[in-house]
Amino acid sequence: MWVRILLKLLKQNDMKTFKDLEFKEHPHHMMGIQARMDFDNGFGVSVVKSNYTYGGDRGLYELAVFKDGHIHYDNPIAKGDVVGYLRPEDVTDAMLLIQKFEKDNEIKNDSDFMYNWIREKSGK
Repeated sequence: MWVRILLKLLKQNDMKTFKDLEFKEHPHHMMGIQARMDFDNGFGVSVVKSNYTYGGDRGLYELAVFKDGHIHYDNPIAKGDVVGYLRPEDVTDAMLLIQKFEKDNEIKNDSDFMYNWIREKSGK
C-alpha cells in the first residue's frame, strides 16, 4: 500500500514516465521497438518490445537499467537481469524508482521491496 502512495508522490514531481519515452525501430533489427532515456542521476533505461524480448510476443515490454551509459545489473530493479513482461504502467513505476537512485552512492540493496514488487508485477 505505501509503495503506491510513494509512487503517486513521485509522479507529482515532474518525473519521467512511460509517456515520455520516444520509441524507434530497434537498432539491431529485432523487428521491434526501443526507447532509451537517461536521468539526471546518471541512471537510465532501455525499454524494448519485440518478439524476442520477455513478454514482447504478448505486447508487453522489457526494461534494462543503465548507469553512465552502460547496462547496470547490480541494482534493486534488475537484480542481475532485465525485467520483462511489463505493462506501460509497470515501466512507469520502475522508471520512477530508478530516478530516485542516488547518483554517486552505492545502491542500497536493502530496498528489496522494489525488486520483489517489480518481479511480482512482471509475473516472474
